[in-house]
Amino acid sequence: MTLGIARRLAKAINEEGSPLQPLATPTFRNLWLWITVSNLGTIVQAVGAGWLMTTLSGQASMVALVQTATTLPIMLFSLAAGALADNFDRRTVMLIAQIFMFTVSAILAVLSFAGGLTPWLLLLFTFLIGSGTALNNPAWQSSLGDLLPRKHLPAAVSLNSIAFNLMRSIGPGIGGLIVAVAGAAAAFAFNAATYVGLIIQLFRLKPAKVNATLPPEHLGAAMSAGLRYVFLSPNIEAILLRSLALGLSMSSIQALLPLVARDLIGGGPLHYGVLLGAFGLGAILAGLFGHRLRERFSSEAYMRLNHLAAAFSAAALPFAGNILAALPIMLVGGAAWLLSFAFCNMSIQLSAPRWVVGRALATYQTAAFGGMALGSWLWGEVAADWGVAAGLQISAGTALVTMLIGVWLPMPELGRLKLDPIQPPPVPELAIDLEARSGPVVVMVEYVIREEDLPEFLAAMRERRRIRRRNGASSWTLMRDVTDPQKWIESYHVPNWIEYLRHHQRTTEADAEVIRRLRALHSLPEPPRVSRLVVRPVSARGGLLAR
Repeated sequence: MTLGIARRLAKAINEEGSPLQPLATPTFRNLWLWITVSNLGTIVQAVGAGWLMTTLSGQASMVALVQTATTLPIMLFSLAAGALADNFDRRTVMLIAQIFMFTVSAILAVLSFAGGLTPWLLLLFTFLIGSGTALNNPAWQSSLGDLLPRKHLPAAVSLNSIAFNLMRSIGPGIGGLIVAVAGAAAAFAFNAATYVGLIIQLFRLKPAKVNATLPPEHLGAAMSAGLRYVFLSPNIEAILLRSLALGLSMSSIQALLPLVARDLIGGGPLHYGVLLGAFGLGAILAGLFGHRLRERFSSEAYMRLNHLAAAFSAAALPFAGNILAALPIMLVGGAAWLLSFAFCNMSIQLSAPRWVVGRALATYQTAAFGGMALGSWLWGEVAADWGVAAGLQISAGTALVTMLIGVWLPMPELGRLKLDPIQPPPVPELAIDLEARSGPVVVMVEYVIREEDLPEFLAAMRERRRIRRRNGASSWTLMRDVTDPQKWIESYHVPNWIEYLRHHQRTTEADAEVIRRLRALHSLPEPPRVSRLVVRPVSARGGLLAR
């Protein structure tokens, strides 16, 4: 029987289109397995921290702040972490994050064993572990595109979510048992131990080969470039807004679940663990079969179904009364949670080119976890003032209201953008000596456009302006010659020569389609003339300023 199960599993892994297919890649499989073990420790630690806070402070707001302390650093630090992931070896970034979390978790366990924790100290250590997660997540998630073909990314994202929620289904029960038998300190020590295997695996992993021809961006410039790309990409903007709304409205169940277990169901840490386990089991089932729903519905309709499921679970939970009635409700909530956030994650991955995918994922995490952090605090305050049931029901109403975002900004359809980089035409040989910091650089492109082609030309130029600015240009202008009306000049600036080279290398297949449209509208047989000029300021005394 065991051999038959193994054969079916091997067949599923190697079957084209299977949600398990990424596991056929050994490097991904090994990292995925060790991260799954680490996820188990994370869940056990969360159970220990949540329940310990109910004994250190019985206030609902303080209990909810445990989740805020976990998610807030992801909102605060993810963009910087994404910039690091895009500019440095992702394996090294992950290794630093894992060692940091191991150290913090070990110290937390020692303090807890010694009885030296206060509510605010517990929140501080929870915040530090969340900071390690913020550093680790963009590096791991953006490395999926380095380990796997692009067509396997949706399955890989789902597998990551399944791994986390598989541990969510068994971890709370294990965590509740550890806390009940040995106390929260043992849960913290267990979490520290689960980092060791992943750290060893990362040490053994060979660094990825880097084909970069340009030096890494400075952190501030890299963060600015990431934000610029995101906010000039309508598809990504729609995903981020929906992620923020989902985090805000759907965070109530997890934030208030210790109080649901204690006050509404009348249970203890074991009941809390079982409820979290049901939440995770719902997510696992959704991860295995949710791709069938994605195939049947449009992106926006799919997300609306998830909003409705999330609203139902939050609204129905206060009426459960006992754990048996609460379990199916938690299954629905877990399924909605995974389907929503996994879809947003894979949508981001398929809407950003490789050079900026870490930062795009970081902004997604900032939006999603920022919504969770705000929601955890908000529903905790509502529960403190009006009761746990009111907090859950108001959050359900919020989930229904935020569903209307899709009327204004619907979720994009996956797979339509061609974001693979192209080999740009070579930069002409320079006739003057330029340093990397030489600049600003002004680029001018001359087109000759027939009068009847003007509407199509201007429409293409509107898209061209967005692409130029998104890829790093500033001061973009389009000018028309007053003596020769068919002559048009596109002009834009970049800060220096190295940034021009970066801008030049960021062209994707989708960008190239706009270039081809403009080239077809250019009425001369030779290509549009391109001039690259470096600004040389002149001093008040007439000499050139040093550059």
